[in-house]
Amino acid sequence: MPLQKIQLRPGLNREGTNYSNEGGYYDGDKIRFRSGFPEKIGGWTRLSINYFLGVARSLWNWATLAGANLLGIGTNLKYYIENGGIYYDITPIVATANEVNAISVGFTTLVNTISNSTTTVVMTNARYMPAQNGIIKIDTEQIFYSTLTANTASSCIRGFNNTTAASHTAGANVSSGFFQWYDTNNDANNGDFIIISNCSVSSVGGIANTTINGEHQTFKYSANYNYVLSAPGSDNNLSNITFSTSSATNLANITVQNEYPVGLPIYSIGNGWGAGPWSRGGWGSAYDTGAGVGQQLRLWTNDNYGQDLVLAPRGGPIFYWTAANGTGNRAEYLADLANVVSSGSGVWIPHTTNEVVASDIQRFVIAFGANSYDSTDSNTPFDPMLVRWSDQENPYDWIPAITNQSGEFRLSHGSYIMTTINTRQEVLVLTDSTIYSMQYLGPPYIWGFQVLMDNISIMSPNAIITVNNVTYWMGTDKFYMYSGRVETLPCALRQYIFADINKDQSWQVTVGSNEGFNEIWWFYCSLNSTVIDKYVIYNYLDRVWSYGNLNRTSWLDSGIRPNPMGVYIVGADALLNPTGRVVYHEVGTDDAGGLSSLPISAYVQSSDFDIGDGNNFAYVWRMLPDVNFNGSNVDQPSVVMELQPRQNSGSAYGDAANATTTSSQNYVTYPQYTVQQFTGQVYTRLRGRQMAFKISSDGLGVAWQLGAPRIDIKNDGRRA
Repeated sequence: MPLQKIQLRPGLNREGTNYSNEGGYYDGDKIRFRSGFPEKIGGWTRLSINYFLGVARSLWNWATLAGANLLGIGTNLKYYIENGGIYYDITPIVATANEVNAISVGFTTLVNTISNSTTTVVMTNARYMPAQNGIIKIDTEQIFYSTLTANTASSCIRGFNNTTAASHTAGANVSSGFFQWYDTNNDANNGDFIIISNCSVSSVGGIANTTINGEHQTFKYSANYNYVLSAPGSDNNLSNITFSTSSATNLANITVQNEYPVGLPIYSIGNGWGAGPWSRGGWGSAYDTGAGVGQQLRLWTNDNYGQDLVLAPRGGPIFYWTAANGTGNRAEYLADLANVVSSGSGVWIPHTTNEVVASDIQRFVIAFGANSYDSTDSNTPFDPMLVRWSDQENPYDWIPAITNQSGEFRLSHGSYIMTTINTRQEVLVLTDSTIYSMQYLGPPYIWGFQVLMDNISIMSPNAIITVNNVTYWMGTDKFYMYSGRVETLPCALRQYIFADINKDQSWQVTVGSNEGFNEIWWFYCSLNSTVIDKYVIYNYLDRVWSYGNLNRTSWLDSGIRPNPMGVYIVGADALLNPTGRVVYHEVGTDDAGGLSSLPISAYVQSSDFDIGDGNNFAYVWRMLPDVNFNGSNVDQPSVVMELQPRQNSGSAYGDAANATTTSSQNYVTYPQYTVQQFTGQVYTRLRGRQMAFKISSDGLGVAWQLGAPRIDIKNDGRRA
């Protein structure tokens, strides 16, 4: 028989059975298709050795008039601007007070000897420790506990914050790593950050005032407005100091600044105090996309207005960061800026919004979901379907008047505005059921709104993107595109993807483009995961799909940065002390996001195809590989190729009962063949009516692209 070429259709297809997709690819990870052929995706490297606090779900890149290339990063805990690899904290200060406070610090001792795996710790006096989600320190080991009842810490996680779990003897010192602050005005919520200054006492319990004066994170201690503060350090980890004494000291007239309250890292099902991380209440939870009433995760929107930045947390106020003030300055309430135009005692700038956007060409600042303007009432209710905008070229004037272009309009289709996106000629506005076109008309109407399509859906506020003037988004059960009309985007992975999404965590879904490879990447939580662990890629040039496993909470491909940027959670848990890091993608061949490079495991597997015509058993006795290693940076790069035969579509691959014989190389259930750059042929010994082909790699420095391998076949008779 002549050689049989293995040349398959590009793209992964999971819409039918394995055999019904004959001639295509069925499974893969960390691969893409270029010009019809599969290849391993590029590697990534960290933007900086530094990291930031919280789970980032917003990235925005712009340049100032002075040429500074800035990256805005919105996390559930803070908002940062990255410049030159340094993350500057610009989280707004929302309250400042001068108060007489008492600060108590102390330590206790261990009652019983514990091993390195004990999960319950009993102490002699745990008075100054938080009732839940606390951290203690014994010798050099940090221990996280979920609950504290009397003097017993339960559900402990040993060796926390990369310390080493160890045995400890009874009587050992146990440091709480906290000091207590009495919040007399009840300004700080659980988990929020505050900044203490003007502490004049030189030392409190062995802790210098240089440590007390600084930023701290609050944790609930009791119902009478008492809070326990984390001790700050070079890495902001908790419990990184050991107290030398226990005391209570009155401090005269210290200054306490409250940062904007923190939000949740993930969607939390439930309601009320204690339902979710940081024991926070239902802030920002009005629009529940999961089962029951829950607490929504923190999402930021951000856009540059010239060289400045407008930003807003979903369900919060609009803030403004002035570039001329430098990265050492924080964002401020837009309503508090000196240039703001006011009228009467009412509300002139929205005090609550779901999204803020600066229109690219017309130069308006627009709030989607807002409270209506009222010159006499500062407590006008929030309307999730109301659109308000500032005067043109003036973000400080939101008062409608005949002499300006400020105004508002209420949408009617849907129950709340989910998200918006700027395109070349219009702003697309998506509610939970409808897509609108918002176009500038000029005076007297200013903005016009047109329904483009009803009965659509969108998975999350961050699930939409515009590429080459075509807008794509992930719905709740399919993908959409808009290029002048709304259409369903055909997807060869639709059944597979939407059957494996955790809908309770749908608002974590985020999207980004990879323009160099004509790709759109959606990241989502798989069915049994509460953190992002999967992605799906659409190649809009070749119109093919692929998918895989990867944790990226946000993604941005900016024309003023050298490569696409992704953000991932440092460590294994997004809920306990989360931190994040930005990486550049399509750099090298490996995972260089950490302190050392790790290999990227990549593979693609075909659907079953017939050997010959599939009527008779065939004997495959050799394979002629076709693979290049362009881009590899290691000597002798290699891949593993597999031929997986079976008797029929219902039998197992490589089952011995199906007359499969062993390979001349490495015997496993089915043959594997190590292929290098100049491997001309490999000898095989296998039989079957149909088979699948797989190529994989897991070595450092390896890049590859598959071509069209061939197999040499002999007829081997006909067996029932």
